[in-house]
Amino acid sequence: MSTKETFSINGEALLGKIKEIINEGKASRITISDKHGKELMTFPLSVGLFGMILAPVFAAVGTLAALVTECTITVEREEEDKEDTPKE
Repeated sequence: MSTKETFSINGEALLGKIKEIINEGKASRITISDKHGKELMTFPLSVGLFGMILAPVFAAVGTLAALVTECTITVEREEEDKEDTPKE
């Protein structure tokens, strides 16, 4: 099961917020939309990603940040299955 969280943010803070979300390590997909709800960029995140692979994503987000004044970030997170273990 996945949950979605949405942030409204200005273009100047976009790259910093994306890096913060990625560093948390719990996001499975990030979608960036303009203030009218039009999807501008979507990228999946997997557990094995590291800086070299993310560099083009950061470059694209940085370019996008320069073009938009306001945008919305939607973060999809996969919830961990909580197993019920019997207590002794």
